Amino acid sequence: MFYFILRRVGLLVPTFLGVTIAAFSFIRLLPGDPVLLMAGERGLTPERHAELLEKFGYNRPIWEQFLEYLLGVLQGDLGNSLVTKKPVLEEFFTLFPATFELALCAIIFATIIGVTAGAIAAVKRSTWFDHTAMGTALVGYSMPIFWWGLLLIILFSGILGWTPVSGRISLIYFFPQVTGFMLIDSLLSGQKGAFSSAVSHLILPTIVLGTIPLAVIARQTRSAMLEVLGEDYVRTAKAKGLSPKRVVGVHALRNALIPVITTIGLQVGVLLGGAILTETIFSWPGVGKWMVDSISRRDYPSVQGGLLLIATIVMIVNLIVDLMYGLINPKIRHTGG
Repeated sequence: MFYFILRRVGLLVPTFLGVTIAAFSFIRLLPGDPVLLMAGERGLTPERHAELLEKFGYNRPIWEQFLEYLLGVLQGDLGNSLVTKKPVLEEFFTLFPATFELALCAIIFATIIGVTAGAIAAVKRSTWFDHTAMGTALVGYSMPIFWWGLLLIILFSGILGWTPVSGRISLIYFFPQVTGFMLIDSLLSGQKGAFSSAVSHLILPTIVLGTIPLAVIARQTRSAMLEVLGEDYVRTAKAKGLSPKRVVGVHALRNALIPVITTIGLQVGVLLGGAILTETIFSWPGVGKWMVDSISRRDYPSVQGGLLLIATIVMIVNLIVDLMYGLINPKIRHTGG
C-alpha cells in the first residue's frame, strides 16, 4: 500500500508543473496590456508605462518571469492582485467557501438522485422508468449550463416567483461571516428567516451545477448495477431466498458503487469548471465569478493563482479517490493501476 500511495503522489509532481506552465502561459495569450488596464490609458506617459513594466517585471524575458513565479509558488506566494493589491491566496480562500458550499450541495444533490435513479433503472431494465430516467439523464447532460440556468431563472424566479434570482442571501439580513458558509453562518446568526433565505438562494444554482454530474452518475450507476446483477453471488443470494431489497441494496449496490465513487470524484473538475458559469449567471460571490472578473481586468496574478489553486484542489480530490479505490479494490494496489 505504501508504494501504491508513493506512485500516486509522485504523479502529482509533473502534473502540478504542467498546470503551472499552462496557467502562466494562458493569461499571457489574452490580448491587452495589464499595465494600461491597471493604471488607465489617460495620463499614462511612456516613461510611467516603462516604469510600471519594470516594477512588475513584465519587460523581462518570459522564462525569467516564469522561474520567479514558480519559486514564489513553491514558497506559497502567488503574488498580489494588480487591482485590489491584496494577496491572491487571501482573496481565493476568502471566496472559496462560497464555491465549496455550492459545489458540495450540487454533488450531494447529484449523488443522491443519480445513484437512486440509476439503481432503480437497472433493476427495472427496459421498463418505462428505465427509458424515462436514462432519456432525461441524456438531455440533462446535453444542456449547456448557461442556457439551463437562464431557463430556470425565467421559470422559477420570473414567472412563478418561487426563488431569488441572484446572491447568497437576502439583503435584509446582515451578520458576521464566521465560517464563510452561508448555511452555517445564517444558523449561527439566530436571525429569523435567515437560514430559509440562504436555502432559497441556493436551490437554483445547486440544480444548475448538479445537473450534468447527476446525469453522468445515473448512467454510470445503471451500467455498474447491470453488470453486478448478472454476477454469480447475486444469483446465489436470490436462490437463498433473500428479499429483493437486501439483494439489491446490500449485495449488488455496494459492489456497483466502486466505479461510481471514481466517477463522483472525477466530477469535482466538472463542478469547479461549471461553477464559473453558474456563479456568473446567479451573481454568486465565489471563486468562479472572481476568476471571470480577473480575466476581464487582465489581473495576471489572480488568474494564474486561481487556475493553479483550482487545479491543485482537483488533483488532490482525484488522489483521494485513487487511494479510496485502492483500499476498496486490492487488485488495483498490486497491479500498478
